[in-house]
Amino acid sequence: MTAIISYIKDAFAELKNHVTWTPQSELLRHTTVVVVFSIIFSLAIWGADSVLSRVIKFYFQLIS
Repeated sequence: MTAIISYIKDAFAELKNHVTWTPQSELLRHTTVVVVFSIIFSLAIWGADSVLSRVIKFYFQLIS
């Protein structure tokens, strides 16, 4: 049990003293870029899906 407690204490010490954390302003900027790109990408996929759906629907109307 003491080994587990020691491991957890060492892990927290490692995170506190040896890990370099991204500054909050940079983190917010990167998060904003990811959110904006995700929205743009989802709109592009939605548009492609809508166009392909109409093309397939038109094709099946032609062959039936």
